[in-house]
Amino acid sequence: MTETAFDLFAPISHDRTADEVVRQIELLLLEGVLRDGDRLPGERELSKRLDVSRPILREALKALETRGLLISQHGGGTYVADIIGQVFSPAVVDLIARHQRATGDYIEYRRELEGITAELAARRATDYDRQMLTRIMDAMREAHAGGSFDDELETDVELHNAIGEAAHNIVLLHTLRSCYRLLAQGIFFHRHLVFSSQEAREHLLAQHEAIYAAIMARDGNAARNAAQAHMDYIAVAIREAERSGEWQRISQLRMQKRNLPAKA
Repeated sequence: MTETAFDLFAPISHDRTADEVVRQIELLLLEGVLRDGDRLPGERELSKRLDVSRPILREALKALETRGLLISQHGGGTYVADIIGQVFSPAVVDLIARHQRATGDYIEYRRELEGITAELAARRATDYDRQMLTRIMDAMREAHAGGSFDDELETDVELHNAIGEAAHNIVLLHTLRSCYRLLAQGIFFHRHLVFSSQEAREHLLAQHEAIYAAIMARDGNAARNAAQAHMDYIAVAIREAERSGEWQRISQLRMQKRNLPAKA
């Protein structure tokens, strides 16, 4: 299929007011098209692409900045603020991080979310969504074959994000991104625990292949089952990794004790 270039910022076709500009940028943020850190085009270019005057554009950008959606850097342009996927407040994140029980709840929560998301993606993915999923899977296979551990981790998150986008549900999209953000920050567990062995990496690749294949086949039930099986495997892998780590710590303490000189 031939790709067509689309302009994110379409000309305003109504009253050409600041409210219309605000609405268009809001939708791009809400739908996850514009992400945190993305830089908007310069004022001259953006006003031309939106077909509005520069004073109207400035008014709209100021309104979005006042609401904390955009950040303007003097002489450095206008950027999307760090708002995408910010479902949990810093206080809640800190609270979650202090209690081990949250890990199990997180996996349980994500199991249901990932299942619903994969099912919706199988039914709703557009040709462009499917192209993106294919590109990410190709990159994942390449990283896996080349033994590129960090790249494989990165494509893992990219794939799940792309599936979230293909589901075309705004609430799901932002909820999932919040979950992935907490995971990337190591709030629940370190992702390297799950990728700790070649065997685990083989299993994870096969699971991602199964999710991808079901979505591409437009089989919602298979996609849901594959996504939930993936989360079930991660839950077991985390428990095993944590248990192995605890056993290792206990063995080390025993060895240290035995090596101590006997007391008089």
